[in-house]
Amino acid sequence: MMELFWLLARDAFWSAIPAVGFAMLFNVPPRMLKYCAMGGALAHSLRTLLIHQGVPIEWATLAASTMVGFVCVYWSRRLLAPRPVFSVASIIPMIPGGYAFKAMIAIVELNIHGVTMTLIESALENGLKALFIVGALSFGLAIPSLVVYRNRPIV
Repeated sequence: MMELFWLLARDAFWSAIPAVGFAMLFNVPPRMLKYCAMGGALAHSLRTLLIHQGVPIEWATLAASTMVGFVCVYWSRRLLAPRPVFSVASIIPMIPGGYAFKAMIAIVELNIHGVTMTLIESALENGLKALFIVGALSFGLAIPSLVVYRNRPIV
């Protein structure tokens, strides 16, 4: 149990750093940076916890990004700031860079070494996994807005 706690604590610490870095890159006001850090840490730690419990990474990403979306709607109302200030920076640590990189390496290897079934499988598996994770991030951030603001008029 303590091992899981320390895993989640380390995960929260290291995932808060890219969230704050991305927020600083896009000139988020300094008083909002702590919320970006908390959002990134919360989202990535929840995803890690769900993966540890046996949930596939795509579904864990959807759950974590939906949860952080609802938290960011609350923060945006409370702090009178646009929701993307918090939500976009909070999901940056969950971008599937490793899977996209492995897919691209497999595609390059196909070009260098020729077509083999192993390389095709690797490219498809990693590419689809990266695609589904990015889709889960997008839908997860969109769901809270659709639920909370559904009765708001368009014009």
